[in-house]
Amino acid sequence: MQTLHTIKELRAAVAQHRSAGKRIALVPTMGNLHQGHLKLVETALQQADIVITSIFVNPLQFGANEDLDSYPRTLEQDQQQLQKAGCNLVFAPSVSEVYPDGQEQQTLVEVPVLSDLHCGASRPGHFRGVTTVVCKLFNMVQPDIAVFGLKDYQQVAVIRRMVADLCMPVEIFGVATVRADTGLALSSRNGYLTDDELRVAPLLQQTLQQTAAAIQSGDQGFASLEESAQAALEAAGFRRDYYRILNRHSLQPAQPGDELVILAAAHLGKARLIDNIEV
Repeated sequence: MQTLHTIKELRAAVAQHRSAGKRIALVPTMGNLHQGHLKLVETALQQADIVITSIFVNPLQFGANEDLDSYPRTLEQDQQQLQKAGCNLVFAPSVSEVYPDGQEQQTLVEVPVLSDLHCGASRPGHFRGVTTVVCKLFNMVQPDIAVFGLKDYQQVAVIRRMVADLCMPVEIFGVATVRADTGLALSSRNGYLTDDELRVAPLLQQTLQQTAAAIQSGDQGFASLEESAQAALEAAGFRRDYYRILNRHSLQPAQPGDELVILAAAHLGKARLIDNIEV
């Protein structure tokens, strides 16, 4: 497994694989890898000949007072895990490599409307940072496919829209959320949780399951279901962000008969947790 740090090195390696007729997959990450990330690599290996995993903590997607400085950076351990997983190439650029003229002068890529909802409303500018860096990575690697986790359900929807709107020849694969035995969605930010908070955190997924069961039983009082779920989470110690029953495709408020997804975000201690369930 190669580890490369510059775009020039990356493009030379990709050109070599392309000339050999290889199908290339990209798994974009911010590092601090867990089993969920490795599931993305496993999926990529099933779909392509060469798997490239990028590790880059992207400052453009962090807002003021967010955890950019404290976000865990564990490149050596990440490399070891990726090598065992069968990854072919790690691309771990510096901030100056990705943004050579600084972030203030960076051309931005933004998906309107969809980026302003839910997590986008809670974290203004977040998805603009995501789509900008993913667009740059797609241009650097020019992969045939790219693989993302569906824990970040809205992020996958935003990236799909960007790819479609900008006519990018990249197939997007969404991979089901990998969970701990408790049902808690795996996340690098789970490391911020105390032991007591780790016992409470699975309630987020349990609440989503309860709401889904109520809907499947015929309850279409979506606003009431959302509020009762928020209240239950707050009673358990979460601080509310959002909890919404939505049209699965538009991520707009659901109407009876829609294919549904429930998206939730809540703060627990120092961590902001997100999760979802399709209904």
